[in-house]
Amino acid sequence: MIIEEPLISVIVPVYNGQSYLADCIDSIENQTYGNLEVIIVNDGSTDRTGEVCDSLKTAYDNVYILNLNDKGVSAARNAGIEMSKGEFVTFVDADDRLRPEMLDTLYECMVSAGSDVSGCRFFSWSNESEWKRAVEADVSKPDGAAGRMKNYDAGTYLREEILNGNSRCWSKLYRRTIVDQVRFRENLTIGEDMLFLVNMLPFVDRLTETDYPGYGYYQNPDGAINREFTPRYMDQITCWQLAREEILRMDANLDSQVTALLIMGIMLTAGKLAMLSVEKRHNHKEYIEICRERLKEAMKVPGAYGKLSAGYRIKAVIFRAFPNLYLYLYKSEQVHLRVLLRKLGK
Repeated sequence: MIIEEPLISVIVPVYNGQSYLADCIDSIENQTYGNLEVIIVNDGSTDRTGEVCDSLKTAYDNVYILNLNDKGVSAARNAGIEMSKGEFVTFVDADDRLRPEMLDTLYECMVSAGSDVSGCRFFSWSNESEWKRAVEADVSKPDGAAGRMKNYDAGTYLREEILNGNSRCWSKLYRRTIVDQVRFRENLTIGEDMLFLVNMLPFVDRLTETDYPGYGYYQNPDGAINREFTPRYMDQITCWQLAREEILRMDANLDSQVTALLIMGIMLTAGKLAMLSVEKRHNHKEYIEICRERLKEAMKVPGAYGKLSAGYRIKAVIFRAFPNLYLYLYKSEQVHLRVLLRKLGK
């Protein structure tokens, strides 16, 4: 008797992804795991993404299209969850790709460990040659098909994974029973995946991570991380503030650690503001002041400043005392660094 694999729902939000969506979906359809439904959420694209979606729906009988009117990535993922029917759910960004065995590996990890969530490592690529080399590489998994695995309870996962950089919603597989308990905070677009994971933890008994590098993260030059500052970048601070509230309800002893991460988020946002022209920076001066006030509050938390690296300590002190000077110095340093890299041919 052949037992059919349970259905995995793959949710792919996309906005203006005409140049890369098809390759992303092809990598999903080429998975060694067979029972998939692929839900593409076209979030108000203004390019030819809609035509690409229609072509993909014609090419694959397990592709479904959901159209939204530019609601943002969190709303797009939530809409995909509502539409999905799988016993398991995963998220893939439309400019990324998967190694063929990724979903098989995550499913095997979940079943063997009896976990609610399983995750794998990711690797970065920026052009087709890098992607081809990565896919053709012999990925060694000495401890079995799923590679080396580590299991966590919710509290340990928070401390050792989420608060140490593994705060991505993609490259993970979730049981439906978990996803049904939580949603992405809509109208938040930077840091929203970290907040989703934090909000999920109260409903999770066990999580598993494998060292198998199954997810290919595309270093998109047009991605959000490389764009000029807009008020949306303030979401990073908002998400860490909301996450801090939730984390302190779970473990008050983590206050200094999570507040240090909030400070880093504030300084990263300040760095985005610094790279604006003087005129644009003046037009956004209210956000500079918000960053400064949030920094002052965060630096009052006992132990938070001491959790920062030496570089972040210096940055935080200068920005708190002399915000305009800090923004000037930051931009000058970045401009000089870019000139040097160009001279070196980087």
